Amino acid sequence: MSITLPSNSKMLTPDFIFGVATAAFQIEGAAKADNRLPSIWDTFCATPGKVKGMDNGDIACDHYHLWEQDIQLIKELGVDAYRLSIAWPRVMNEQGEANQAGLDFYRNLLKKLKAEGLTVFVTLYHWDLPQHLEDKGGWLSRETAYRFQQYADLVTTEFADWVDSWATFNEPFCAAILGYELGIHAPGLNKPEYGRQAAHHILLAHGLALPIIRKNAPHSKVGIVLNMNRSYAASEKVEDQFACLLRETLDNQFFIEPLMKGQYPQLLKTVAPQYLPTVLPGDMEIISQPIDFLGLNFYTCNHNAYDADSLFKNVQSSQNVEFTDIGWEIAPQAFTELLVTLHQQYELPPIYITENGAACDDHIIAGEINDEQRVRYLDGHLNAVHRAIDAGVDIRGYFAWSLMDNFEWAEGYSKRFGLTYVDYHTQQRTIKRSGYAYQAMLNARIR
Repeated sequence: MSITLPSNSKMLTPDFIFGVATAAFQIEGAAKADNRLPSIWDTFCATPGKVKGMDNGDIACDHYHLWEQDIQLIKELGVDAYRLSIAWPRVMNEQGEANQAGLDFYRNLLKKLKAEGLTVFVTLYHWDLPQHLEDKGGWLSRETAYRFQQYADLVTTEFADWVDSWATFNEPFCAAILGYELGIHAPGLNKPEYGRQAAHHILLAHGLALPIIRKNAPHSKVGIVLNMNRSYAASEKVEDQFACLLRETLDNQFFIEPLMKGQYPQLLKTVAPQYLPTVLPGDMEIISQPIDFLGLNFYTCNHNAYDADSLFKNVQSSQNVEFTDIGWEIAPQAFTELLVTLHQQYELPPIYITENGAACDDHIIAGEINDEQRVRYLDGHLNAVHRAIDAGVDIRGYFAWSLMDNFEWAEGYSKRFGLTYVDYHTQQRTIKRSGYAYQAMLNARIR
């Protein structure tokens, strides 16, 4: 099994970027090293019953100490670019002043990445809010948006010379809805009104940071990363069609419409006003400033049936479908449909697929990891991107999630998404069959 794109695919041209992605809390470890502050994920991990196996990020992949080795791993895979995130608690103290040791770590990392010829994509926020800010209200507090603006100012001032692309946030849906509405992620709050207000303050923080980043890093691209699933109705019944529309509106349109049109979905005003946040005058103008790119993360699709209490509920597909080890349906055709539909709905900036990948039940056997399902997943989804580009969608790059197995949030270390296998006891990295298949596809390009 290999990863094969059509020979005439625009993805094989020199301008298309292929990369791998990680996030700070998931790989760095060194949770108490060099004056790093606690984050909401440190607190969440320490709360019984929140993370599978009571796993935590104290060591993770020990990337904080093994980063030079990991850069060579990135190089070995043959990718063009690396997407990483900065840990807010590592670079700034409670008074808002720089933590020099944390800045030095990232400066050394970024300089080495550039010296190796890699294009560098940096995400400023991948869910690890400093705990002291959560103690003051977190993303439920409007003040946190202004603290993020200060943090973005510090980081982009320090690192502008080595970063090609800045994303303000990774997946506001997960940070806000999973963290404040459903309680599945840190900080573990669960009220509908909390989730949507937190989401508004995250989008506001994005808008507040944009002019700061442009001033500090005038030669870099600036955008944001959204995660989206494709929503389907469980049947042709009108109730199920409505359930699907509401799910799509709350999960996807709620986050992209403010950015593109300066408003929350108008449908919610009459159908579900409880999901609308408090918005102050001028907020939407700040949120909807132009961006240079939109990052999209895609993993799966969902199927929705009407529910009298919650209006929609998840149901399993009526078709014979395949699932990954985390229970997510494999649906590459849904990826193409999502991309083409968004292209029809909005005047979009250039798109980068900033995450796409699969959790598989990986095991080392005779020194090898034969993750055949992941190879098929990547092949199907890369071809889904190819079809979307052929349909007119402006997609400039693709990042596989993830460079290596890592801390998978509430799933702890029980799920493996990496192109590289990590033995968490020895920190040994072993490239999987999928990593070699990705490498072979990249090496076959005519550059």
